Amino acid sequence: MGRAYEVPEGLTIMKALEYAGFRLIRGVGCRGGFCGACATAYRLPGEYKLRIGLACQTVVQDGMHLVILPYSPMEKPRYNIEELEPDAGSVIELFPEVTRCVACNTCTKACPQGLEVMDAVQAIIRGDIAKAANLIFDCISCGLCSLRCPAEIRHIHLFQLVRRLYGKYLLPKAKHLEIRVKEIEEGKYEEELEKLMKMPLEELKKLYSEREIEKA
Repeated sequence: MGRAYEVPEGLTIMKALEYAGFRLIRGVGCRGGFCGACATAYRLPGEYKLRIGLACQTVVQDGMHLVILPYSPMEKPRYNIEELEPDAGSVIELFPEVTRCVACNTCTKACPQGLEVMDAVQAIIRGDIAKAANLIFDCISCGLCSLRCPAEIRHIHLFQLVRRLYGKYLLPKAKHLEIRVKEIEEGKYEEELEKLMKMPLEELKKLYSEREIEKA
Protein backbone atom coordinates (compact mmCIF):
# COMPACT_ATOMS: atom_id res chain seq x y z
CA MET A 1 0.00 0.00 0.00
CA GLY A 2 2.99 2.30 -0.50
CA ARG A 3 4.50 1.86 2.98
CA ALA A 4 7.02 -0.63 4.30
CA TYR A 5 6.34 -2.95 7.24
CA GLU A 6 8.42 -5.60 8.98
CA VAL A 7 6.50 -8.78 9.77
CA PRO A 8 7.46 -12.31 10.86
CA GLU A 9 8.46 -14.73 8.13
CA GLY A 10 5.89 -17.27 7.01
CA LEU A 11 2.72 -15.22 7.52
CA THR A 12 0.08 -14.98 4.84
CA ILE A 13 -0.53 -11.51 3.41
CA MET A 14 -3.74 -11.22 5.41
CA LYS A 15 -2.10 -12.17 8.69
CA ALA A 16 0.84 -9.88 7.92
CA LEU A 17 -1.48 -6.92 7.39
CA GLU A 18 -3.19 -7.60 10.70
CA TYR A 19 0.19 -7.98 12.39
CA ALA A 20 1.15 -4.58 10.96
CA GLY A 21 -1.91 -3.01 12.56
CA PHE A 22 -4.45 -2.97 9.75
CA ARG A 23 -8.03 -3.59 10.84
CA LEU A 24 -9.43 -5.53 7.89
CA ILE A 25 -13.08 -4.68 7.34
CA ARG A 26 -13.09 -5.12 3.53
CA GLY A 27 -11.46 -7.70 1.32
CA VAL A 28 -11.89 -10.38 3.98
CA GLY A 29 -14.30 -13.30 3.91
CA CYS A 30 -13.79 -17.00 4.53
CA ARG A 31 -10.01 -16.79 5.19
CA GLY A 32 -9.76 -20.25 3.65
CA GLY A 33 -9.37 -19.65 -0.09
CA PHE A 34 -13.01 -20.13 -1.05
CA CYS A 35 -14.79 -16.76 -1.15
CA GLY A 36 -12.47 -14.75 -3.41
CA ALA A 37 -12.84 -11.55 -1.36
CA CYS A 38 -9.11 -10.95 -0.82
CA ALA A 39 -7.80 -10.72 -4.38
CA THR A 40 -4.30 -9.26 -4.25
CA ALA A 41 -1.86 -7.90 -6.84
CA TYR A 42 1.84 -7.75 -6.03
CA ARG A 43 5.35 -7.46 -7.42
CA LEU A 44 8.57 -8.93 -6.10
CA PRO A 45 11.93 -7.10 -6.06
CA GLY A 46 13.69 -7.03 -9.42
CA GLU A 47 10.72 -8.44 -11.34
CA TYR A 48 8.62 -6.75 -14.02
CA LYS A 49 5.83 -9.30 -13.67
CA LEU A 50 2.61 -8.30 -11.90
CA ARG A 51 1.63 -11.32 -9.83
CA ILE A 52 -1.76 -12.19 -8.33
CA GLY A 53 -2.98 -14.26 -5.41
CA LEU A 54 -5.39 -14.49 -2.49
CA ALA A 55 -4.25 -12.67 0.65
CA CYS A 56 -5.43 -15.51 2.86
CA GLN A 57 -3.31 -18.06 0.97
CA THR A 58 -0.25 -16.21 -0.36
CA VAL A 59 2.77 -16.09 1.96
CA VAL A 60 4.63 -12.78 2.23
CA GLN A 61 8.12 -12.47 0.76
CA ASP A 62 10.87 -10.00 1.51
CA GLY A 63 10.44 -6.80 -0.48
CA MET A 64 6.95 -7.71 -1.74
CA HIS A 65 4.99 -4.65 -2.91
CA LEU A 66 1.26 -5.36 -2.78
CA VAL A 67 -2.28 -4.06 -2.79
CA ILE A 68 -5.55 -5.86 -1.95
CA LEU A 69 -8.31 -5.41 -4.53
CA PRO A 70 -11.46 -6.28 -2.59
CA TYR A 71 -14.06 -5.52 -5.24
CA SER A 72 -14.28 -5.71 -9.04
CA PRO A 73 -17.08 -3.41 -10.26
CA MET A 74 -19.26 -5.03 -12.93
CA GLU A 75 -22.95 -4.95 -13.75
CA LYS A 76 -24.97 -8.13 -13.40
CA PRO A 77 -27.71 -8.56 -16.03
CA ARG A 78 -31.21 -9.53 -14.91
CA TYR A 79 -32.71 -12.71 -16.32
CA ASN A 80 -35.25 -15.44 -15.66
CA ILE A 81 -33.50 -18.80 -15.89
CA GLU A 82 -36.84 -20.44 -16.75
CA GLU A 83 -36.88 -18.47 -20.01
CA LEU A 84 -33.33 -19.35 -21.10
CA GLU A 85 -31.89 -22.24 -23.09
CA PRO A 86 -28.54 -23.91 -22.27
CA ASP A 87 -26.85 -22.66 -25.42
CA ALA A 88 -24.47 -19.98 -26.67
CA GLY A 89 -27.29 -17.76 -27.91
CA SER A 90 -28.86 -17.31 -24.48
CA VAL A 91 -25.50 -16.56 -22.87
CA ILE A 92 -24.23 -14.17 -25.55
CA GLU A 93 -27.49 -12.22 -25.53
CA LEU A 94 -26.83 -11.38 -21.87
CA PHE A 95 -23.03 -11.15 -22.17
CA PRO A 96 -22.30 -9.90 -25.73
CA GLU A 97 -18.71 -9.03 -24.77
CA VAL A 98 -17.93 -12.77 -24.80
CA THR A 99 -17.66 -12.57 -28.60
CA ARG A 100 -14.84 -10.03 -28.22
CA CYS A 101 -12.56 -12.66 -26.65
CA VAL A 102 -9.25 -12.70 -28.54
CA ALA A 103 -7.96 -15.83 -26.75
CA CYS A 104 -5.01 -13.95 -25.25
CA ASN A 105 -5.11 -16.22 -22.17
CA THR A 106 -4.52 -13.29 -19.79
CA CYS A 107 -7.56 -14.37 -17.77
CA THR A 108 -6.14 -17.83 -17.22
CA LYS A 109 -2.79 -16.41 -16.06
CA ALA A 110 -4.61 -14.16 -13.58
CA CYS A 111 -6.66 -16.93 -11.96
CA PRO A 112 -5.46 -17.77 -8.41
CA GLN A 113 -7.31 -21.09 -8.66
CA GLY A 114 -5.37 -22.16 -11.76
CA LEU A 115 -8.55 -22.56 -13.81
CA GLU A 116 -8.58 -22.66 -17.61
CA VAL A 117 -10.63 -19.49 -17.87
CA MET A 118 -9.97 -18.79 -21.56
CA ASP A 119 -10.88 -22.36 -22.51
CA ALA A 120 -14.18 -21.95 -20.65
CA VAL A 121 -14.99 -18.73 -22.54
CA GLN A 122 -14.18 -20.41 -25.85
CA ALA A 123 -16.38 -23.38 -24.89
CA ILE A 124 -19.25 -20.97 -24.24
CA ILE A 125 -18.80 -19.41 -27.68
CA ARG A 126 -18.97 -22.91 -29.22
CA GLY A 127 -22.13 -23.63 -27.23
CA ASP A 128 -20.53 -26.31 -25.05
CA ILE A 129 -22.10 -25.18 -21.78
CA ALA A 130 -21.34 -28.46 -20.00
CA LYS A 131 -17.61 -28.22 -20.69
CA ALA A 132 -17.50 -24.57 -19.66
CA ALA A 133 -19.35 -25.30 -16.40
CA ASN A 134 -16.95 -28.09 -15.50
CA LEU A 135 -13.89 -25.99 -16.34
CA ILE A 136 -14.96 -23.17 -14.01
CA PHE A 137 -16.66 -25.24 -11.30
CA ASP A 138 -14.10 -24.04 -8.72
CA CYS A 139 -14.40 -20.32 -9.62
CA ILE A 140 -14.42 -18.24 -6.42
CA SER A 141 -15.57 -15.00 -8.09
CA CYS A 142 -12.51 -12.95 -7.11
CA GLY A 143 -12.70 -10.91 -10.33
CA LEU A 144 -8.97 -10.90 -11.10
CA CYS A 145 -9.58 -12.35 -14.57
CA SER A 146 -12.00 -9.54 -15.43
CA LEU A 147 -9.54 -6.88 -14.26
CA ARG A 148 -6.96 -8.16 -16.74
CA CYS A 149 -9.30 -8.95 -19.65
CA PRO A 150 -8.88 -6.66 -22.72
CA ALA A 151 -12.36 -7.70 -23.92
CA GLU A 152 -13.83 -6.54 -20.59
CA ILE A 153 -15.74 -9.80 -20.03
CA ARG A 154 -17.70 -9.97 -16.76
CA HIS A 155 -16.46 -13.45 -15.89
CA ILE A 156 -17.99 -13.63 -12.39
CA HIS A 157 -21.58 -13.21 -13.55
CA LEU A 158 -20.98 -15.03 -16.85
CA PHE A 159 -19.73 -18.16 -15.08
CA GLN A 160 -22.52 -17.99 -12.52
CA LEU A 161 -25.07 -18.10 -15.34
CA VAL A 162 -23.26 -20.97 -17.06
CA ARG A 163 -23.23 -23.06 -13.87
CA ARG A 164 -26.91 -22.36 -13.32
CA LEU A 165 -27.82 -23.39 -16.87
CA TYR A 166 -25.76 -26.56 -16.52
CA GLY A 167 -27.30 -27.46 -13.19
CA LYS A 168 -30.87 -26.83 -14.31
CA TYR A 169 -30.87 -28.27 -17.84
CA LEU A 170 -27.84 -30.47 -18.48
CA LEU A 171 -26.65 -32.13 -15.27
CA PRO A 172 -28.22 -35.61 -14.84
CA LYS A 173 -30.81 -35.71 -12.07
CA ALA A 174 -29.93 -37.60 -8.88
CA LYS A 175 -32.34 -40.55 -8.71
CA HIS A 176 -32.05 -40.94 -4.95
CA LEU A 177 -32.98 -37.28 -4.51
CA GLU A 178 -36.01 -37.61 -6.76
CA ILE A 179 -37.17 -40.62 -4.73
CA ARG A 180 -36.73 -38.80 -1.42
CA VAL A 181 -38.60 -35.68 -2.65
CA LYS A 182 -41.46 -37.87 -3.84
CA GLU A 183 -41.59 -39.60 -0.43
CA ILE A 184 -41.76 -36.22 1.32
CA GLU A 185 -44.51 -34.99 -1.01
CA GLU A 186 -46.52 -38.17 -0.37
CA GLY A 187 -46.30 -37.56 3.40
CA LYS A 188 -44.18 -40.57 4.28
CA TYR A 189 -42.45 -38.75 7.17
CA GLU A 190 -45.36 -36.64 8.45
CA GLU A 191 -46.17 -38.92 11.38
CA GLU A 192 -42.54 -39.15 12.51
CA LEU A 193 -42.03 -35.38 12.22
CA GLU A 194 -45.20 -34.71 14.18
CA LYS A 195 -43.98 -37.03 16.93
CA LEU A 196 -40.61 -35.23 17.12
CA MET A 197 -42.27 -31.79 17.25
CA LYS A 198 -44.35 -32.83 20.28
CA MET A 199 -41.44 -34.50 22.07
CA PRO A 200 -40.07 -32.76 25.25
CA LEU A 201 -36.71 -31.01 24.86
CA GLU A 202 -34.86 -33.31 27.26
CA GLU A 203 -36.10 -36.36 25.38
CA LEU A 204 -34.95 -34.83 22.10
CA LYS A 205 -31.49 -34.18 23.56
CA LYS A 206 -31.29 -37.77 24.78
CA LEU A 207 -32.32 -39.06 21.35
CA TYR A 208 -29.67 -36.89 19.71
CA SER A 209 -26.92 -38.04 22.10
CA GLU A 210 -27.79 -41.69 21.55
CA ARG A 211 -27.64 -41.20 17.78
CA GLU A 212 -24.23 -39.52 17.97
CA ILE A 213 -22.84 -42.31 20.17
CA GLU A 214 -24.17 -44.90 17.75
CA LYS A 215 -22.56 -43.10 14.80
CA ALA A 216 -19.21 -42.91 16.62
